[in-house]
This record gives sequence, structure tokens and C-alpha cells, in this order.
Amino acid sequence: MYYLTKRIEISASHYLTLDYESKCTRPHGHNWIITVHCRAEELDRNGMVADFTDIKRTVMGQLDHACLNDVVPFNPTAENLARWICESIPHCYRVDVQESEGNTASYEL
Repeated sequence: MYYLTKRIEISASHYLTLDYESKCTRPHGHNWIITVHCRAEELDRNGMVADFTDIKRTVMGQLDHACLNDVVPFNPTAENLARWICESIPHCYRVDVQESEGNTASYEL
């Protein structure tokens, strides 16, 4: 099995829809760190699991400097974003989304 990891930093804002009082229901931003993990039993014709540039383009092209509520059709929690990113990238089996120092959510197939 071959594995690769791509770490991407983005800046994006969001607000959460919650059923309790929280400052997170107001628009605010983060410098997110997104770590994408991919694997494959065999390499492609170029000798890769996936192209690092394609992974970066997929994540940054949709999320960097955006209001995440305008991009995704769900409540943009770190947990939901991790799953959405994982499902958007071929060969991805895990995504870690660090919203802020000490606050990371992960999704794994």
C-alpha cells in the first residue's frame, strides 16, 4: 500500500447554526490547516497515488478566502468539512481539519 499526506493552509470564514447560545453563530474566520491522507495499492501511470497539486487545487480552489456557508450545503463544522473534503478527493481515506490551535476534527473512511 502506498500513502501520501498533503497539508494545506487556508483562510476562510464561517458561522454555525447551533441549537444553543454560542459566539460561533456569528460570522468569524480561521486560518485552517487541512491535512489530506490518500492511499492506493498501485501507483497511477505517472508513479503517483495522487498529484499533490490536484489535491491543493481541489481544497484551495473551493475553500480558501471564502465564506464556507456560501460554498457547502451543510452546517460548516470542522467535522462536516472533513467528510466533504474526503469525499471530494480520489483515493482519500482520511482528512484532518484544524480550525484553530488545539481544535481538530477528523473524518476517516
